Amino acid sequence: MINLEISAAHEEVLKNTRLLAEHMMRPYSRKYDREEHTYPKEMEEVAKLLGSRRGAPQGSAKPADGKVVNGANMGAVIGLEGLCWGDVGLFLAIPGSGLGNAAINAVGTPEQRDKYGNSYAAMCITEPGTGSDSANISTTAVADGDEWVLNGEKIYVTDGERCDTLVVWATLDKSLGKAAIKSFIVEKGTPGCEVVRLEHKMGIRASDTAAITFTDCRIPRENILGSAEVAATAEARKKAFGGVMQTFDNTRPPVASMAIGTARAALDLTQEILAKEGVELKFEKSPANLSALEADLYRMEAEWNAARLLVHKAAWMADNRMPNSKEASMCKAKAGRMGNQVTLRCVEMCQSLGYSENALLEKFARDSKILDIFEGTQQIQQLIVARQVLGKSSSELK
Repeated sequence: MINLEISAAHEEVLKNTRLLAEHMMRPYSRKYDREEHTYPKEMEEVAKLLGSRRGAPQGSAKPADGKVVNGANMGAVIGLEGLCWGDVGLFLAIPGSGLGNAAINAVGTPEQRDKYGNSYAAMCITEPGTGSDSANISTTAVADGDEWVLNGEKIYVTDGERCDTLVVWATLDKSLGKAAIKSFIVEKGTPGCEVVRLEHKMGIRASDTAAITFTDCRIPRENILGSAEVAATAEARKKAFGGVMQTFDNTRPPVASMAIGTARAALDLTQEILAKEGVELKFEKSPANLSALEADLYRMEAEWNAARLLVHKAAWMADNRMPNSKEASMCKAKAGRMGNQVTLRCVEMCQSLGYSENALLEKFARDSKILDIFEGTQQIQQLIVARQVLGKSSSELK
């Protein structure tokens, strides 16, 4: 049986996160949007209410009887929808686990998960000359006795200044291409690791986005994510890169859910504003009897629901240990595009009020753009889906 509704437990998660968003995030949205790079101390209370961790997806073991379960990934995307209905920038600024935690929990050794699983870990992938092509990493990692020596520069690191741990993508041998890419755990404060600047951004201004350099940065040999054996042979390195890339299968649905929450916020506020002018959704009307504004609202509601269902499917598959690379990219592509289109159209529909700072609509529109970019751009997601559908490798379909 197909059930398109979320469970009662997850309904409670959504209700509670929406309450937090409404009463403990929205009141500070404009303040920290204007005061970029100012630490939002109020979010510490939100972190306490959410628990010690803010929901890095981990997946759930499939039960022995084969029954379907809804676990950590489903709970994460639903909670993110509620929090990002409040403010996606402030959500990203909540002290707790970052995107690096998803990598540690996905491919780290038991010892690494114990040591760093509850740290505040950021992910360092993008470089000045490497954007969407993650296999083109230039930051190097060279073995030297009982240590690795890292050299390179990372940009657009979400939570890069405020985190305490970094998961850094680096190459063991540039000539070997993607097979030599591996992740390394670097503790903030390690000599040679330096935050060199914070970026000024169009949206999510409450969240810090950093550039970080590594200059002869030495870390313990055991801080290669996974284990030292993954770098021992060419075949092991090839498999290791596949494991690193699978991290995205767990992180893309949550980012897509951020777009779901932001778009929902824009739709709710737009309908509230338009209702005062006598424009309300009445689904009993036939399409032929709809005004242009009503037709637009109906279309956006349909797009929103389609994206949300794709997100839930990808999260459900992750919870049940089912390969979900295609579905993760599908939901990220759909939700990212939908979020951009819906928030911008909401600004247009509300005219001067949508464009002014008297309402949060213009902020929702600015915040939504990054959700279509980070964790893989729209174009990259479509390429991944095409490869999966057509059965092509990355070398066959570029």
